[in-house]
Amino acid sequence: MSPEASRHVVVYVTCGSQQEASRIAHDLVEQRLIACANVVPGITSVYRWEGTVHTDPEVLLIAKTRRDLFEAITRRVRDLHSYDLPEIIALPLEAGLPGYLQWIDDACRRPESPSSP
Repeated sequence: MSPEASRHVVVYVTCGSQQEASRIAHDLVEQRLIACANVVPGITSVYRWEGTVHTDPEVLLIAKTRRDLFEAITRRVRDLHSYDLPEIIALPLEAGLPGYLQWIDDACRRPESPSSP
């Protein structure tokens, strides 16, 4: 994995509706936490929750961002999401078109500098 690519991640968030996924995606882009999101309708999730197997329609939000923003993204999604325990996972980008990776950097907020004493 190249050092340039390793600082980028793809974040997956499953949502209960297209409206919820779009609202979260727009907020994360507006907050400059992500460069862009794909909202993919029509997925079916099969999972175990509270001892029972469920099968439910969901919408997948796929966000491109930097690894250092993951915690802020997690906090914001938890604030906006309707689920008690939303799926929020990050997968590392092992490679990418250098210009696209630079665009992600430019579109996302700059890392916060440490507070001065």
